[in-house]
This record gives sequence, C-alpha cells and structure tokens, in this order.
Amino acid sequence: MRQRRNTDRTPSVDSGAYRVPLDAAYLKKPAHLRTRKERYEAGRALRVSTPREAHAGFTPPAGRADPVELLLASCEGRDPALLPIRWGRMLASEFAFYRGAAAIMAADLARTPVTGVAVQSCGDCHLMNFGAFATPERRVIFDINDFDETYPAPWEWDLKRLAASFVIASLHNGHKASDARAAARRVVQCYRDKLRELMEMPALKAWYSDLDYEVLIEQTEDEMLRKRRRKVLDKALAHDSATEFVKLGQIDAGTPRIRDAPPLIFHPQEWQREDFDETIRENLARYRASLPPERRLLFDRYELADAAIKVVGVGSVGTLCVVCLFFAAEDDPLFLQAKEARPSVLAPYVDVEPFGSEGERVVFGQRLMQGASDVFLGHFVGVAGRHVYVRQLRDVKVKPMVEIFDPDHMLGFARNTGWALARAHARSGDAALIAGYIGKGGDLAEAIAEFAVDYAAQNTRDYQALRAAVLDGRIDYLEDGS
Repeated sequence: MRQRRNTDRTPSVDSGAYRVPLDAAYLKKPAHLRTRKERYEAGRALRVSTPREAHAGFTPPAGRADPVELLLASCEGRDPALLPIRWGRMLASEFAFYRGAAAIMAADLARTPVTGVAVQSCGDCHLMNFGAFATPERRVIFDINDFDETYPAPWEWDLKRLAASFVIASLHNGHKASDARAAARRVVQCYRDKLRELMEMPALKAWYSDLDYEVLIEQTEDEMLRKRRRKVLDKALAHDSATEFVKLGQIDAGTPRIRDAPPLIFHPQEWQREDFDETIRENLARYRASLPPERRLLFDRYELADAAIKVVGVGSVGTLCVVCLFFAAEDDPLFLQAKEARPSVLAPYVDVEPFGSEGERVVFGQRLMQGASDVFLGHFVGVAGRHVYVRQLRDVKVKPMVEIFDPDHMLGFARNTGWALARAHARSGDAALIAGYIGKGGDLAEAIAEFAVDYAAQNTRDYQALRAAVLDGRIDYLEDGS
C-alpha cells in the first residue's frame, strides 16, 4: 500500500505513527462477518491486542516534536499579515490554544494505541465544532459542523480529542477537576450508548438518523438554560440572508457591497486588477461544476455582487477565506463562504489514497458524516491553484454557549456531542464492531477520561511554550486577536 507523503505544509515527524492501511475500504463490511453478533464479537476480540485500559493516560513520548515548531510549520502558506491575529486568538486562553492546536494533537494521537478500526473522522473534534443548523428541509439538527481536517482515521482519535476538550473547557470555566473528568467520561458513555442503539437499527434507519435540536432543547434539565436555548434558536430562525446583509453589507453609490471592517473583513488591493473579475467568475464556474445538476439550477438564479476576505476561526486564521455576496433579486441576497482547504493535520499519520483535491476531501467528509448538509456545499481548485470548498456563510447556525456552562450543563452537552459523534462515525464505520470493543461497562470511559485529564495538562504546557515563544520574540501577535 502506498504511503501518504508529507506535504511542504506539514512538519515531518518521525512519530512511529499508526497508519490506516486502506483505500476507503473502511466502508466495506468484512465478508466473513455477516451478522450483528459476529461483528460485535469481532470487536470484543480486539480487546486482546489493544486492551481498553491501554487508552488510559498520556505521557509525552521521547523525542516529542516541539509544539511551537509544529504550529509554525502549520503556518506555511498562510498570509503572514494575518498570523498575528491567529497567535493573539490562541493566546487568549488554554482553551483557545487547544482549538488552534489540532496539528500538535494529531502528532500525539498518532503515537497512542488504536484498535485498527477506521472511520471517516472529523479530525478536529472539540466541543466548539458541534452546534445546530438548518437542513435543506428546514429542520434544525445538532451535529458536527466543522470538517476542515476530516480524514479516514482511527475512531479513537476523534473521541479522545473531544473528551480532552471537555476537560480543558471545564477547567477554563472554573469547574472542579472531578467535574471536568466526569464530563470527559460522559462523552464516552454516551458515544457507547448511541453506538449500541445504532447497531440494532436497519442500515437505512441508522443512515437517516439525526439529532433533532428542538428535542434536545426539551431534554435540557435546567429550566433557565432550556429557555435561553429556545430564545437563541428562535432568533437564529428569524435570521435570514436579508438580516445578514444588514450586518455585513451596505449600498455604495447604488451598488450592494460587503462592508469593510479591517483587519477581519476587507477588500485586498490586488483585487482591483482588471483581470480579477474574470478570475473570480472562472472560479465560480469551477465551483458550479461540483454541484449536483439540480442545485446548479438553484445557484444560477443568483448573480455575484461582491467578494471580500473574512478572517474566521482560530486554527483557520491566515488561510484564504472569501465571503461572496449574491442576489437573486433586489431584496434576495445570499452569502457564500469560499474557504481554503489545506491538507488535513491527520494526513501525515494515515496511509490512504489521497482525494482528488483537498476541497473534495472536505466536502466528501462533511456529506458522509453529517445528518444533512448545505445545498450549496461544493468545491473547486482555483485559477491560482488553491484548493477551496464552498458553503453558505450562515444557515440558522446556533453555537454552543460553553462559556456560561456550569458542571451540569457541561454534562448535558457532553451527552449531545457523544451521541452526535457516534452517529457520524456509524455512517462510515461498523457500529457493531466498535460497540463490541467498547462493551457495556465503563472501562473505556474511565481510560479515556484519564487520557483527557493528562492531555489537558499537556495542553497547558504547550500553551506556556507558545507564551514563551512570544516573550522570546519568535512570534508576533495582535493582543486582542482581532
């Protein structure tokens, strides 16, 4: 099997890493395992080669790469003028640092024990990458909502990154260590329970399953939080493209344009060249070709009015992100986000045939893992050679209010994310096989909770290393990250 080569954008790390030895074969059920019981028992048998307690704890291995060097290597190809914003956002807190340090954790996860069972993974599975959004049928579901790093990988990697994020977020909120560990444990318990539920379903029913956000709101035990979530959802449902235009757009001499708000939203000077209009229209034509035929008809109703750079996220700062404003009529705007797709942070550690483009990789992973995806989701390789994926800027998007969570709220959100991750993994992986390995008890939950606590401590050390790099002058940052 051909080994996936490192790209210039990814640091070379001699990690002794596990490599997934397959070419999307994780979608295929082994021919000799036909019944649920056979697949479940095959999962149980994996405990011999990889005991569940082997997942417990984290000790930095000898020769661990310098975390700051990994972060700097991940900045190759990014806009250097925007990097101080990235560093400022990562320095805001240990939790913010964790969100931008997926490359560091990928290198660490590659040295942890695995069962050898692969799924289509999120690749950057932390609790802020879950939320609610509208389906094409205008229902609101709860799911993973970020796929920049999606890649075929061991299922354990997503679960460990998610569990660790709950420990770090809980400690950031001032919760006790025991509460932080309980949140990590709850993630794994609910992942286990949802997998067991899905393994008993007919394949089509499991595929069509999703998490109705309104049902999750009703299951919120805290009455005040339940009312707040309902209020936030009602506000999101009322927020349409016209509302978005009031926020981001303006009429300039009779022409609709995106409003500049530097350094986060701006029109680059080089876009004033005579050939820019031709370039962006050629890129849009390439994007259009990636859409299903019936969605091309919908897209053709819109005409491009303007485009601008928008700085987004923590880990994405410095990569290309363009907001495009379209109109189908004078009072019918649409915002699409065209975002650069770079190689997944997992790519150096997984042995699979590469996708046709990085944008195709992101779109494939999103369509495979989500219960429903954006009607405008597509991809292209631009005239300048950048790999890009496209989606709506916002579509009834509801972000988790993690900063207000108390320990009970954190447990409830851990339940929701554990359920959502299990559902996403079951679409590409074998729910019965993974459920058989996990079992009915709490052995794996305890082991991964211990890992999460240890990794939170490692994250603190890595965060301090970044702070030291700032003091040493290796890194320049913008203090407020904006």
